[in-house]
Amino acid sequence: MKPKTLVTLLLAATVAATSLLPAELLAAPGESARSTKSATKSAKARKAKAAKKGKKKVAVAPASDYYTGEYVDFGQWKEVQAFLDDMVARHGFTRAELDALMGNVRYLDSVVQLVKPAPPGKPKNWTVYSSRFVEPIRIGAGVRFWNEHADTLARAEALYGVPAEILAGVIGVETIYGRDTGRFRVVDTLTTLAFAYPLAPNRDARMAFFRSELEATLLYARQTGIDPLTLQGSFAGAVGLPQFMPSNILKYAVDFDGDGHIDLRNSPADAIGSVASFLVGHGWQRDQPGPIVYPATVSPAKEWERYADGGLAAKFAPEDLIAAGVVTTSTLPPGMLYGLVDLQNGSEPTEYWVASNNFYTITQYNRSYFYAMSVVELGRAIRLSRQ
Repeated sequence: MKPKTLVTLLLAATVAATSLLPAELLAAPGESARSTKSATKSAKARKAKAAKKGKKKVAVAPASDYYTGEYVDFGQWKEVQAFLDDMVARHGFTRAELDALMGNVRYLDSVVQLVKPAPPGKPKNWTVYSSRFVEPIRIGAGVRFWNEHADTLARAEALYGVPAEILAGVIGVETIYGRDTGRFRVVDTLTTLAFAYPLAPNRDARMAFFRSELEATLLYARQTGIDPLTLQGSFAGAVGLPQFMPSNILKYAVDFDGDGHIDLRNSPADAIGSVASFLVGHGWQRDQPGPIVYPATVSPAKEWERYADGGLAAKFAPEDLIAAGVVTTSTLPPGMLYGLVDLQNGSEPTEYWVASNNFYTITQYNRSYFYAMSVVELGRAIRLSRQ
């Protein structure tokens, strides 16, 4: 039977908002370090404050177990109308189906709060950050995931050249192997951030990014025959076990279990293959000699500081790093480029590592040294636990 058309699905969709992120759910790394609990508390506080002032109750979707989203008539916003016109002109959607969709979208103040930057002044702390991801529960879940999907991980490693421990590390850091994939409706999240992003120096760029992701969501839903209102993800719109943004689903997701369709929400095999595909697509080098990172020390002269530039690419020759006072515990393979990674530890001494190209490839998943190192260390801990 042919899948229902988007028009039929949208017209059949109720105004009810779907259940979203539970209070105990960990925030996805990268987009925000704020906890979901704080967002839940702030939402309750706003409701209580409004009640005290005797404000008229806002029309909302029926309450779920997790939160209530506000109804906003996005379809009346000029910027939204221009976006919908563009979707009709470039992709052949009908205005009726898009208007029906916008009639069911909810504004989520919780995600607006979550994407706001953390207050300034608090120093970064690698030890605290890594303790959230490289810890017994996640390691144990990783061992079980690897044991259950050992053949799939081995097949992905052979096909793409990405080690099984890195694939397991990414999925573990992102969602604890599917335990916490997020329960925000993706269209609610992306519409809110695309047209009501909070004031910030990079607001225009971020709104453009989320509009492109909303576009990709609608294309993905039409391509796969699903109702876009049923697609759930993180507060930033990331989907499934590997937390792919919708545009990355279109570019890099693969049908690795061979069942004829891609399902990052329910298929561990598709998630494993898609993470490998993403990393290769962003420059992962097969059979790169040596480890991904090397522990390092730096000289008091601080000539090395010009190499700790915070960049996300390996671009320095080993002899240059050595001449500047960077010393690794083992010899760096020649003929390759490296970078100097500084992991700040609050008031404690900073950790230094020399990183190869493949480490920086992981930062393309989430633009953070802390994130990439957590993936490396979680994967290593899982491998050692299995042994």
